[in-house]
Order: sequence, then C-alpha cells, then structure tokens
Amino acid sequence: MEKAHWYVVHTYSGYENKVKANIDKTIENRHLEDQILEVRVPMQDVFEMKNGAKKQVSKKMFPGYVLINMIMNDDTWYVVRNTRGVTGFVGPGSKPVPLTEEEMMPLGIKKENVEVDFAEGDTVVVTGGVWKDTIGVIQTMNHGKQIVTINVELFGRETPVEISFAEVKKMN
Repeated sequence: MEKAHWYVVHTYSGYENKVKANIDKTIENRHLEDQILEVRVPMQDVFEMKNGAKKQVSKKMFPGYVLINMIMNDDTWYVVRNTRGVTGFVGPGSKPVPLTEEEMMPLGIKKENVEVDFAEGDTVVVTGGVWKDTIGVIQTMNHGKQIVTINVELFGRETPVEISFAEVKKMN
C-alpha cells in the first residue's frame, strides 16, 4: 500500500476551517478514511494587547493554507481539488508536492507512533485534556490518526469521544 504524505492546499483567505469541514464531510460520505487520514489548519497561540490587557489567542499559522495527510491518487486529488474554497495544491502546475520530514518538524505535526498496550473493549482512564480522569471502554481504535473512541457519560447518556493514544492509560 502507498504511503501517506502531507500536502499543502491553497484556499481562499478565511475559508480554511470551511475547507477542512467540507473535506472531512466528503471523507465520511465517500468512505475515504483510509486514504485521506487527516486535515489540519495549523494554529499557534499568540499574545495580543487588547485595551491594555495581555490576552492569549489562537491564530492560523498559515492563513490561506490547509495541510492534508493523504495517499495521493486520482480519487483523493479530485476530492480535494474540487472542494469548495480550494484553489489548488501547492506545487508546480497541477502536480502536488509532498512536504519533507524536515519541513514537517517545525510544525510539530509529525508525531511518533505511540505504542499502546490496550485494545478495543479494554477499560481505560484518560490522563490528560478536558476528559482527564474519565473512565471509559474503548469502542474503536484508529492507528493512523493515533486516537481511540470511548463512550463517556454526558448529561445522563453515553456519548462517544475521540481521544489521543497519548492521553489514555489502560486500567489494571
């Protein structure tokens, strides 16, 4: 099977999140989860002065661009290229050029695969993030995205939540 690479897609300015949402929806509708692995709008936290007060806000690292981790083929190219708000891939002509490992490092996106000692059906405790200390049973695991889906009780009903492998620990 071909290896997925990160590609940069140029969008209309201000459309980055809409493009991400549209591509995510298309992935789901066309069942391309195994070919288009991740769509990201890289953000960074910066401090701004507003009315004399220092305030932390998230800003887009690359306004007008979206990063996509995907296996390049005719289908995935077509889906991305014909998404509303996308003006094209970054690369000469119509040929997309994948980012190199060196280009990915400063973005903090290339994460190491986390080795896990749990599987579907195991009970785990969340060790970080908003769901810290929550206990749940793993429903699904996505090794490509390095996430698990667990059910948590929210407002009296079971709700599926996606959590990074790094924030989950198997209960003994």
